[in-house]
Amino acid sequence: MTITEKTAYLKGLLEGMNIDETKAEGKLLKAVIETLDELANDLTDVAEDVATLNDYVEELDEDLGAVEEFVYSDDECDCCDCDDDFDCDGDCDCCDEDCDGFYEVECPHCGANVCFDETCDPREILCPSCQEKFDCLEAPDAE
Repeated sequence: MTITEKTAYLKGLLEGMNIDETKAEGKLLKAVIETLDELANDLTDVAEDVATLNDYVEELDEDLGAVEEFVYSDDECDCCDCDDDFDCDGDCDCCDEDCDGFYEVECPHCGANVCFDETCDPREILCPSCQEKFDCLEAPDAE
């Protein structure tokens, strides 16, 4: 039985007892039960709000987990659960699976291999080694 059901039961008992509500004892009992009823309703509202907030916090936690995974990932292989580095030439170093959608270019500043996917702008690639930006569509100078 919920607390609101219990207070409704107490109201029914008070009415069934035929207590004179004009006398002090009747006024007191009626006031106490009305106060309990208000508290029960407020408590029910608070419980509903807490449940709503818990659902919201769980959603935020899931979203934050996805953001943390994206931000703190170490360019690991996305095709399997290994910790090996991703080779970015379309194949994973650790397995024979094809990792389509990734491209590899050489940084013109430091010579490091830089990997990126189709979501990156190829005209503004940031080298993770030297932190220099470069345009991988620009033709290299002929020597």
